This record gives sequence, C-alpha cells and structure tokens, in this order.
Amino acid sequence: MNLLQNLPKDLQEEIFETILQTKDITLERIISKGHTTPEGEWYDQDQHEWLLLLAGSATILFSDGGEVKLQKGDHLTIPAHSRHRVIKTAKGTETIWLALHYMD
Repeated sequence: MNLLQNLPKDLQEEIFETILQTKDITLERIISKGHTTPEGEWYDQDQHEWLLLLAGSATILFSDGGEVKLQKGDHLTIPAHSRHRVIKTAKGTETIWLALHYMD
C-alpha cells in the first residue's frame, strides 16, 4: 500500500484508516481536506500519539494555548492526556497524517 495513493474521492468527512493494530499500538492513516476538530471538542487520549505529516499542512492547538504548525515531513509527539484539537488543515489539497498511538 502506498500511503499517498488511492485517496478517497469524497472527503466530506475526515477519513481514519487503521493500518496496523495490536494490543499495544494502533497505526492509522488520516486524510483531511480543510477538516478541523469541531468547535468546543478536544482530544484527551489515554495513549501517547506520534504524528507524521506526509502531505499538506495542519495546525494543532493545545488547551494551554500552545500551537504547533506542521508541514510535510514534520512530526510531533503528543503525550497522553494532553488536551488538543486540530484548528486548521489545508483546504486545497489533502493533508495526510500517519498517527501512532501507544502506551509507555
């Protein structure tokens, strides 16, 4: 599978595809196109999350006010229970993420 090919034509909704899952980890491809976390909602996960942006761009806001802008090739580790939300993804092109969820 090529992570940058076979992209869905209909991206009205953000796409989450599990690539690999074990009892300890989940690896997924996320495809966004102008999608953001709904207003007032926050991710607050029990697992750590490591993100790699394969294409596009995104901005993540943390509940403490910190903001991280990601471009193609950037990666970010989000510790468990770090409340965050996606406030921007590229509108004119797909933003393709690789997300690894894991415990210590």
